[in-house]
Amino acid sequence: MRHHRGDVIARAITVLDEYGLESLTMRRLAAELGVQASALYHHVPNKQTLLAAVADEILARGRRPRRARAWDHRVIELCTELRDAMLAYRDGAEVVVTAYTFGLGAGSLAPDLRQALHDGGLPEDLVDLGARALLHLVFGHTMEEQTALQAASAGAIDRAPGGPTDFPQGLELLLDGLRSRSRTQSR
Repeated sequence: MRHHRGDVIARAITVLDEYGLESLTMRRLAAELGVQASALYHHVPNKQTLLAAVADEILARGRRPRRARAWDHRVIELCTELRDAMLAYRDGAEVVVTAYTFGLGAGSLAPDLRQALHDGGLPEDLVDLGARALLHLVFGHTMEEQTALQAASAGAIDRAPGGPTDFPQGLELLLDGLRSRSRTQSR
């Protein structure tokens, strides 16, 4: 049976979600698809490219319609969407963060945040710094949350990650600082 690139990525996400990142190997993926590992290289030249495509697909599947109009509400919407997309798949946060950090995928994250911050009237240096700070908050929080959820489900720890309002409160703290800096610099 001949597979398309989309089939390979979809099966990679299934393997990731069922077995975890450590089990997502080219050999395992090929076996899941019923092909030789060498057949995968027609679709993805290496595992890094595969992980970048998986990260992009995780984010694409998590995309929601944009409803917020105010810049700060758009930031919350974007950050929440990103968090939810990463949490939807086992080790999703690790895959997305790694792809983003290495510049291999997940490329639309920062531009969308930068645009929202720019629309809020922030100066360019604060737009870039604010977008990075927001991504660091989302990435760090989600990595910790996902790790704790997986550890709790395996019985390794007996606590839930953070509190129920931990994430939105962290976003609000960061946004309060950006709003404050925006007002002072526009005077």
